[in-house]
Amino acid sequence: MSTPVDLPDPVRGRPGAPLPPHLTLLYRGPLASCDYDCPYCPFAKRRDSPGTLRADRAALERFTEWVAARAEEAPGTRFSVLFTPWGEGLVRSWYRRAMVRLSHLPHVERVAIQTNLSGRTAWLADCDRGSVALWTTYHPGEVSHERFLGKARELAAMGVRFSVGVVGQPEHLEAARRMRADLPGEVYLWVNAAEGLTYTDAEAAPWQELDPYFHYSRTPHASRGLPCRTGESVLSVNGDGDVRRCHFVDVPLGNLYDGSFEAGLGPAPCPLTSCDCHIGYVHLETLDLYDVFRGGVLERIPAVTHR
Repeated sequence: MSTPVDLPDPVRGRPGAPLPPHLTLLYRGPLASCDYDCPYCPFAKRRDSPGTLRADRAALERFTEWVAARAEEAPGTRFSVLFTPWGEGLVRSWYRRAMVRLSHLPHVERVAIQTNLSGRTAWLADCDRGSVALWTTYHPGEVSHERFLGKARELAAMGVRFSVGVVGQPEHLEAARRMRADLPGEVYLWVNAAEGLTYTDAEAAPWQELDPYFHYSRTPHASRGLPCRTGESVLSVNGDGDVRRCHFVDVPLGNLYDGSFEAGLGPAPCPLTSCDCHIGYVHLETLDLYDVFRGGVLERIPAVTHR
């Protein structure tokens, strides 16, 4: 049994500006532990203390309760939720429970999570397959081709929406090609440009062949002063309920649980020089990626899948 953690009431917030018709929340709690040891990730093989895990569980449960309560507190708003933990969330039971619960809420349009797919998949049978989705990443140095492919086929057999991605490290190219060849044709395989790596046109070409949208990841996007949906219909929320326009702009708009964030909602240009992460630049209005990923923005599934 987990240790009780005293938390304020997650339901009763002060009245503020009305919420938009659709609100996307990118949630990231204290969890930072991962079961993989990827050399390009600062959270590789990191272990959280029991206290951090208890705090993460309590924070996630509080957040889930807040979203559930919006059915009555904000009846005119539909929600989408993307969990973006620093570590691997689906090996923790509380993330699986949150995904199941949120997937069945009628006012939640989509609930998705970024995952390395190392855990079991049977729990997804309890989800509403119409609203749950996974953004999965294949790490060739950490899992065999056969094991990851087997998990992907399990998802496909259950009718779970998912994308598969790989980091564009040169040593991963052949593994990515093999995975693309063996995945079901309708599954989108995306490629993230490796951090700190500049691709020549020749180096980028094989990745572009695998992922027709790789060019969006290849170079950072100039963003200062440009319109972005973050801060208006897309928000970042941490474990304490602090709300920011996105994960990359460290200016608080207020807090989710006291309602103070509502007064800060509204259109505002991006204050950063550039944006180089998909969960950020997908919301830049100038890139029109909502049209490219229509119906699958959170789980990174384009409207048209190229093979």
